[in-house]
Amino acid sequence: MKFDPANHIQDLQYFGEFGGVNPSISDSSTYTFLSAKTMFDTFEGNTEGCYLYSRHSSPSNLYLGEALAAMEGTESANVTASGMGAITAVIMQLCDAGDHIVTSRTIYGGTYAFMKNFLPKFKIDTTFLNITDLEAVEAAITPKTKMIYCEAISNPLLEIADIKALSALAKKHHIPLVVDNTFSPLSISPAKLGADIVIHSLTKFINGSSDCVGGVVCGTTDFCLSLKDVNDGAGMLLGSTMDSLRAASILKNLRTLHIRIKKHSENAAYLAEQFEKDGLRVVYPGLESHPGHSVMKKLMNREYGFGGMMTLDVGSLEKANELMELMQNRNLGYLAVSLGFYKTLFSAPGTSTSSEIPEEEQQEMGLSDGLIRFSIGLDNDIERTYREMKKCMAELDILKAEQTA
Repeated sequence: MKFDPANHIQDLQYFGEFGGVNPSISDSSTYTFLSAKTMFDTFEGNTEGCYLYSRHSSPSNLYLGEALAAMEGTESANVTASGMGAITAVIMQLCDAGDHIVTSRTIYGGTYAFMKNFLPKFKIDTTFLNITDLEAVEAAITPKTKMIYCEAISNPLLEIADIKALSALAKKHHIPLVVDNTFSPLSISPAKLGADIVIHSLTKFINGSSDCVGGVVCGTTDFCLSLKDVNDGAGMLLGSTMDSLRAASILKNLRTLHIRIKKHSENAAYLAEQFEKDGLRVVYPGLESHPGHSVMKKLMNREYGFGGMMTLDVGSLEKANELMELMQNRNLGYLAVSLGFYKTLFSAPGTSTSSEIPEEEQQEMGLSDGLIRFSIGLDNDIERTYREMKKCMAELDILKAEQTA
């Protein structure tokens, strides 16, 4: 039977304490025990269904974790206070001093900075490479390698990781494949393609309203429990705990994710197709011109489209900044980082979300000064949006004026 992540979310049924259609929010930092022995057993990890302290677990966080595990098709999931909280906990749980990571050269700037600048303090080395070059990936694996790490759709260049092929490599070398699926919830189901651990920044598409930060680690029950271990669990000891009120809020928004993702994808595909016809340098996985288009077609859940992320190269940082400011003034979106909001968001990643990557490395990977990253919104009339964007480009000589006719 075909795996449908939205159905798995929809099929979960929770009732609140008084029969509410939403589960009750656990507004407590600590929990009582009927016996001292049960408290001791809970500290030792020998009890199920008992709550100890909200940094360890809470009912609200478990509800959200169960829904996200259902969405990704994993046994379990732990929610965290941010996407970076999820990423850093996984890495610190899997790696010890002297270990090694193989990862994509194009990843979120915060992840890059953690691996490049922070992990060396713990004598953990990272090899950054073109994740689409499977021969290079395998050549980089050493006896010290503890994971292959990638983004399903990379930030910001939108490279497509062949998760099935990477999973085969990881299994061959007996190491886990860790996939950040922030850019492609529902569209890609990494665990069903062989990924061992799936990470999301819940801040983005999954929450969808740009009003909080959050993260999640989806994986086996054993791994998720290890993250919460009171003695050596990175999730527990690093303290990246999601607040129960936020967990309840994100769970409500998760229920409309399938509707939103379809519209994000529909709008992004329309704009990308039109801009490509106009001769602009546009990158979108749904275009046949995209180098990873055929790979994504093999991996994706077609119903949810190719996602809401698109890039446009307008030649220079000066021109990119002018265009973004003009589009914001015309109410076509917001000049802001992040993604997944109901309005279009745009930024120049080389000087914002990827600024942690040195300029020479940006150039090597193809991250140009004039690149604008778009998170396409939920506009009801995307044709109108396209016409207005074209007018802005014509005013700045990015498009010839006659092309707007």
